[in-house]
Amino acid sequence: MDGRPLLQGVKVVDLTSVVFGPYATQILADLGAEVIKVESPGSGDAFRWSGKAAVTPGMSPGFMAINRGKQSIALDLKQPADLAVIRELLTEADVFILNVRGKAVERLGLDYEAVRAIKPDIVYAHCVGFGQDGPYADLQAYDDVIQAASGTATLLPRVDDNPSPRYLPSLIADKVAGLHAAYAVLTAIIHRVRTGEGQRVEIPMFEAFTNFMLIEHLAGLTFDPPNAPVGYFRQIDPDRQPFPTSDGHISIVAYSDEAWPRVFAVLDAREVLEDERFATRGLRAKNLALLYRAMAQLTPSFTTADLLARCHAAQIPAQAVRDLAEIMEDPHLVATGFFAEATHPTEGKWYPMRHPVHFGCSMDKPVCAVPPLRQQTSDV
Repeated sequence: MDGRPLLQGVKVVDLTSVVFGPYATQILADLGAEVIKVESPGSGDAFRWSGKAAVTPGMSPGFMAINRGKQSIALDLKQPADLAVIRELLTEADVFILNVRGKAVERLGLDYEAVRAIKPDIVYAHCVGFGQDGPYADLQAYDDVIQAASGTATLLPRVDDNPSPRYLPSLIADKVAGLHAAYAVLTAIIHRVRTGEGQRVEIPMFEAFTNFMLIEHLAGLTFDPPNAPVGYFRQIDPDRQPFPTSDGHISIVAYSDEAWPRVFAVLDAREVLEDERFATRGLRAKNLALLYRAMAQLTPSFTTADLLARCHAAQIPAQAVRDLAEIMEDPHLVATGFFAEATHPTEGKWYPMRHPVHFGCSMDKPVCAVPPLRQQTSDV
């Protein structure tokens, strides 16, 4: 097969910052697109300063994770000369992706109609906080704001009865929206290949993340009248958590009713299912919390390794709970080369994560360096 990167020849002008847009363009860069990242001349992308750099200020771990292989140029778009530069870049671009809010984009003269006049077949991907046809259109949006607005911050209280709303400890809304932006751009590119037409594509973070979360959590509100509370009962069950072992914790999933006899056989406790509360499929479903509690009382009698081996032998999904600080030691990730050791020209040895999707065609693309601010300004 052709070993060239899949998106070789696709040129992306990237006027995004933080995580939402840069995560999308990182995917495009991984797949071979040429991504020109436009940053402000002062401190650049704010995410450059999101953590401790190894050597160079502005080269935080988070920034390096989603900006490798891009070119960085610094432009002050309030200055006519710099605005002329980005307009010139757009004459040769296939994709223009931006997360500048609508009114500011119009003031810069970089709204869709203005850009289409420069490049009629441009794929114009606008990463916005909220859909531009609703009352929140002009509001700012960050991950915390979207977790709050989508109801996500009320999930943990449903699990542990602590009434205080809390954020999930991940930039999950940004990253989910970034995935939506990546496939949206690719879909628009396919449309252009077929028809020759460019188009404006709007990716609203609020709607993208709310859709993502409500797939399971809209639950009974799906119907009129509602037939159950909101929230997917399996996910908000306080007893459906990792189980303690004698030396750690383990995740064991009895997803189907047929798995319960095997689970308790593994735990040397077949008699649990003789309890009248678990006598039928319906009763077991009704009393899932009690089954989880029974498991939690039994698992401490085993080491994690012993229980993991027993589960795998019985075809029961299970994994040891690994501390986040030890993830780079995971034997599967080590064997697959998930963390690719590399040497950055200014930051030294580092561990970029390889693109997780494997394509049938060869894509022997070396890990490319993350650019310091404005590194390619003169070249571009």
